[in-house]
Amino acid sequence: MVTLSRRGLIAAATATLATPALVRTAWAAAPPADPVAGRSLVFEDSFTRIDRSIWDAGPKAGTADPGHYGRAAFARFGGEERFDPYAIVDDPLTENGKALQISARYIGREMNIPNYWGNSEPEAQWVGGNLQTAKSDGTVMRSWRRGYFEARMIFPAHPLTWPAFWLLNDRVILQPETAVELDIVEHKGFEPKLYGTNVHEWGPPEDNHAGTGVWTTEDLTQSYNLYGMLVEGDYCATYFNRRPVIDMNTGQPAVWTLMRSGQMDAADDGFWLLLTLALRADYPFPDPLLPEHHETHMRVDNVRVYA
Repeated sequence: MVTLSRRGLIAAATATLATPALVRTAWAAAPPADPVAGRSLVFEDSFTRIDRSIWDAGPKAGTADPGHYGRAAFARFGGEERFDPYAIVDDPLTENGKALQISARYIGREMNIPNYWGNSEPEAQWVGGNLQTAKSDGTVMRSWRRGYFEARMIFPAHPLTWPAFWLLNDRVILQPETAVELDIVEHKGFEPKLYGTNVHEWGPPEDNHAGTGVWTTEDLTQSYNLYGMLVEGDYCATYFNRRPVIDMNTGQPAVWTLMRSGQMDAADDGFWLLLTLALRADYPFPDPLLPEHHETHMRVDNVRVYA
């Protein structure tokens, strides 16, 4: 595993970054064709084990809400309701033969999970998983202000699954009004060749949202693929298998403005990582829920950050 502190990374990167004006001018035309060109690997987890000095498990870190969303409660380390969704498994399709597996299971009975809204709701009696490099007390184990963030993942085929690889800013945990959310990939288990990528800056005065669907030739439930986002200065650009994504709304590369980038720089703010398997609540519950859909899995080969 390779890692640098965020402060050390920023200091090292400052000497080589172009001025913000030059970055804006270049990116207005097109994002870099190769997002890792000229960058160094500053963080890698290939998941031979789950390192608890890097990853925390459970509800999304924050103080604005209980941290559970969708139809599944996010399990802490050790599991909930006698189900542990976190495992390292053998997988010949990964680079080192191992993968992080995050699972979701339908419990289908009254649950007793702290602060979860759905304990008594039959359609919401699921346990899923969320790993993150931050904690709800404001501790951030790993984050970076700039760089290329990437995960190699395979998603489940399922009528309700909602897996994601995404970023949140450090300050949002204790100061929710500063929220900057970068959704590198969000997938629906019933759309094998389509996923979403989005930027959300929640709340006034900068309230800012952008996103696009991404059609692929690959079946995302049958093969591992690379999902990445490059963050530099005021802008971010999203990539699929290290190729720039085209924004369906404009026909141009998906390059979006971060309205709060100046605030982030002034506060020495950064982005921390989340790997999530949730269940959607905005689609009808399957009737019947087939036996093969009572438990489902996503896998992560590796997560890398280049700067």
